[in-house]
Amino acid sequence: MTETNQQGVKDAARAAVKSGDDVHQQIKDITLKALTERQLDMDNIKHVTEAVSNGINEGMAIQDVHAKEVFKQAATALDDALATAAEASKLAIEEAAAKVADYSQHDLNDAIKDLQDMEGMFLDTLEKTAKGGNQVVADIVNDFITHTRQSGTAVGKQSLTALEALKDLSLISKDIIVSSTAATTSTLAQIGSGILLGIAETLKPTHSKK
Repeated sequence: MTETNQQGVKDAARAAVKSGDDVHQQIKDITLKALTERQLDMDNIKHVTEAVSNGINEGMAIQDVHAKEVFKQAATALDDALATAAEASKLAIEEAAAKVADYSQHDLNDAIKDLQDMEGMFLDTLEKTAKGGNQVVADIVNDFITHTRQSGTAVGKQSLTALEALKDLSLISKDIIVSSTAATTSTLAQIGSGILLGIAETLKPTHSKK
């Protein structure tokens, strides 16, 4: 994600939070759109998460007594979007695993590790961006993180479900032969991006579908 794109995502998220109107749907749409504009790899997911988190944080600066509820809507929307990305990643891994001759075990293991790391990345990013805001916002964010670490996140639950479904991948032959034209992790990320795009289309509000 270029700096220009990241700035655009942050600006969109800030405007959504400032508007206070249907914040959950707006943030979820912004996040999914940003995720599908590039390959679905961990670098892209991190950059999008950071951009959206920064936008939420900046938008919170002008919120009033409803700030806590607005942040909860925004943060859970980001969480839900990341859970959808985790689902798409799982489907991409399954698709790749069905064509093991074209993928190395290393590619699949890296993709699975990314799934394991997604919840921690989400919460760590929220925590990091909150440190740059005012104390009121920081307190709201920290309260949300404390509660969420105890109750669990949507992306964490989806990741666990995905990892459970993928646990038998370790049984794939360790003697996989990878040709010189073997697909790479980048291609796996492209598969995930395509799957996520399809899922995102089905999640759009009815009124926005053609």
